[in-house]
Amino acid sequence: MTLRVIVADDQDLVRTGLAMILNAQPGIEVVGEAVDGAEAVHLARHLRPDVCLLDINMPRMDGIEATKALAGPDATDPIPVVVITTFDRDEYVYGALKAGARGFLLKDADQELLVQAIKAAASGDALVAPSITARLLEAFATADHTTAPIQPIDPLTEREEEVLLEVARGKTNAEIAEDLYISNSTVKTHVARLMTKLEARNRVEIVIWAYETGRVR
Repeated sequence: MTLRVIVADDQDLVRTGLAMILNAQPGIEVVGEAVDGAEAVHLARHLRPDVCLLDINMPRMDGIEATKALAGPDATDPIPVVVITTFDRDEYVYGALKAGARGFLLKDADQELLVQAIKAAASGDALVAPSITARLLEAFATADHTTAPIQPIDPLTEREEEVLLEVARGKTNAEIAEDLYISNSTVKTHVARLMTKLEARNRVEIVIWAYETGRVR
């Protein structure tokens, strides 16, 4: 199946370059390009792509607001979004993930990581650049926590605990399935249940909860 992607960036060279990289990959087709967030939202709602690749700094509507409109908690029939930016400011990372992004990359990421992020988002998975994930966890580890971590009303099952640890180690659904000898769809089900029980919006929040509760150090 060919993954249909929309690319949004206000810089012509960057947008064209990203589109060329993705179109050169087997199984990926760029079906639309936008110069700002507002146009990206309009195109996405009209074309219904499998994934939207959005820059953060764009005129009229930035990438975070566009992400919220397309993939946020209030979005009807949400579309997976991967955010890509030149800057790795913490507020951008938190803002994008809170808005519902399934991936966060820097523009200096290699082509392989970009393609992995697109495919992960399309399959219901998530990918955040390893350097950014490390910074999030480091910031969390050194923070002064004044509130106790949320405890799920329904305790995690033994299998959910196993999947939680695998997610916390940064493994993809496919890798977890192989390690635990279960199907990829079963992993997706467990991850979805973890998100529900932990009130997590994405996999990074699952990882943070695992660190917060001492399951991973």
